Amino acid sequence: MQSPDTRLTPLFSILGLLALWTVAALLTNDAQVLPPPWGLLGPLQQEFASGELIKHLGSTLSRVIWAFCLAMILGVSLGIAMGRSPRLNAWLDPWLVIFLNLPALVLIVLCYLWIGLTEAAAIIAVTLNKVPNVAVVLREGARACDPALDALGQVYRMSWRTRIRHVLFPQLAPFIAAAARSGVAVIWKIVLVVEFLGRSSGVGFQIHLYFQLFDVAMVLVYALSFIGVMLMVEWLILQPLERRVSRWRRA
Repeated sequence: MQSPDTRLTPLFSILGLLALWTVAALLTNDAQVLPPPWGLLGPLQQEFASGELIKHLGSTLSRVIWAFCLAMILGVSLGIAMGRSPRLNAWLDPWLVIFLNLPALVLIVLCYLWIGLTEAAAIIAVTLNKVPNVAVVLREGARACDPALDALGQVYRMSWRTRIRHVLFPQLAPFIAAAARSGVAVIWKIVLVVEFLGRSSGVGFQIHLYFQLFDVAMVLVYALSFIGVMLMVEWLILQPLERRVSRWRRA
């Protein structure tokens, strides 16, 4: 269990970042180049009151959720299969290496060219960018599973569903949680690029709009708003989930 001082460390860290931002803004002395933190309160309130902020945050969050779920389902399935089957791993490992090293921008552009500037193309592009990373993590998790526990399941003639639920999944849960945490961090950044290049809604679209207008304050308002949403997801959902699925290792 964390001590009170440890629990307050993230708060102090964020306050330190705000202090650094304030110093940099004062040294710049130009609100159009780098506005101070309090300089964003007015634009933030305006966008929130008009409903634009909620609308575009919702659009981006929806894409993040869709891409995250698809990437986790495909990546977990592929990673487990490759980790459990050396022959399948030998066949698919070169594909995995290629997609791991293929720039996200290239996949996004190709999906838009092949499928069109549609919502499906945007989600597919983000999913394809993340699946290889999830697969690599789960492949290593599947390789790290204890063979003795597999043998135990066979001795007791467990069905494959029972073995997956009570033998395989508990061992893979920490790896799935780690892939999920890193997945969210990467996916929402790729979603912003997808929106920047070819969508008419979302945080990335708004950043593109205000980039063209050279409005640094509004770019920061939308970027920091979604970062705040992702921090809440990380602190309230993903970190507690990871601690829960990993607690058997500390028992």
